[in-house]
Amino acid sequence: MAVLSILLLSLLFSVSHQQPHLDSSEQESVYQILHSLNPTIPWRNLFPDDLCLSAPHGVVCDYPTQLNQTPHIVELSFGYVSDETPNPPCSPNATLHFHLFNSFPYLRKLFFYNCFNHTPLSLSPSFSLPSSLQELVFINNPSFISPLASLLQNLTSLRRLILIGNAFHGHLPSQIPAFLNLEELTLSRNNLSGQIPSTFGLLNQLKLLDLSGNNFQACLPDSLGNLSRLLKLDLSFNAFGCRIPESLRGLRSLEFLDLSFNRLGSFGVPLFLGELPTLKEVYLSGNSLSGAIPEIWENLGGVQRLGLSEMGLVGSIPVSMGVYLKNLSYLGLDNNNLEGPVPFGLLEYGGEINLENNNLSGRVRLSTRVGQKLKLKVGGNRGLCLDNIMDKKTDVPDAVVFSGASSLLWFDSLFLFSFGVLVFTGF
Repeated sequence: MAVLSILLLSLLFSVSHQQPHLDSSEQESVYQILHSLNPTIPWRNLFPDDLCLSAPHGVVCDYPTQLNQTPHIVELSFGYVSDETPNPPCSPNATLHFHLFNSFPYLRKLFFYNCFNHTPLSLSPSFSLPSSLQELVFINNPSFISPLASLLQNLTSLRRLILIGNAFHGHLPSQIPAFLNLEELTLSRNNLSGQIPSTFGLLNQLKLLDLSGNNFQACLPDSLGNLSRLLKLDLSFNAFGCRIPESLRGLRSLEFLDLSFNRLGSFGVPLFLGELPTLKEVYLSGNSLSGAIPEIWENLGGVQRLGLSEMGLVGSIPVSMGVYLKNLSYLGLDNNNLEGPVPFGLLEYGGEINLENNNLSGRVRLSTRVGQKLKLKVGGNRGLCLDNIMDKKTDVPDAVVFSGASSLLWFDSLFLFSFGVLVFTGF
């Protein structure tokens, strides 16, 4: 048995030494990148051997299927995220020589988190990343100041492009055929501008499109309705104008829609929303859609969060909302011109309901369901009278009522706790 064990160990040692080492140019480039991101750490001393056998978290090689194949770097992730993903940390004055990435012809993923916060960085017009990249992620790098077009050159294999909280600027590319493999496009909180090219409708693999928090303008193209696989569309906090295109009824897989805080207007809450039964979250707040709330809720029983605040809505709250929206955890109807009573059904299932600053009237009776937690904001409706679950009444016109609360919740440091109901005034 001892002889057999020795033979096996000898064989494993022999095989391991037959495995080719990481290409020397790739190894050297990794060292240089690590040094430029954080020169306070002795990377070469900590990881002196083949980086495919021993490397910092975030430096990943492929695993050749044949002994004679040379391993290559396929993933590079930098910037400490958490103890579960302890990527090499970046120093406060991190910088980077981008030409070093030309050494990684097999690179599939490149990730930077919170690395570039002080020293301004920009890309030269001739810069290009390896065409093998499938996933490119830059999150919270505010000193990365560069045109978006410079970053995207040559990236014909991209499946996920995630650029959040950086300083990329310029327009979206119109030459979409180069990006037909894209499944996720998240460009939120940058300085991008212009409009959405109509060619975006050709991205038929796209499942997530997030352009929120930029400076986009103009109308939404009708071609967005061609994205039949789209699960999430977030265009909030821009300056999009015109109408919400009717073609969005083609988004048959859509679960999340956020068009809030743009300049969309004058056509009311879109009726086609009632044709999208997969919707779970809808946010249209901060636009000038006006009009009455339509009767479209029968097929939208799966909606969990609905934001219709600050839209100039008029008329009454449809009773059908209380009948069909049984999964709501949030409803925002505040700061409109709504009038009339509050449908009791809205208050049956808990969650948060904001009805502040309307012209609502009548008596509001709260549910008595065991274990229910309801946060109800009704301040600014002078005609409302609130009845709580213990038959205690308040005629405080600016009341916020928490029903079934298990602990004290603070609001503007003014509160009254009695009989299991919290009534906050202090508006």
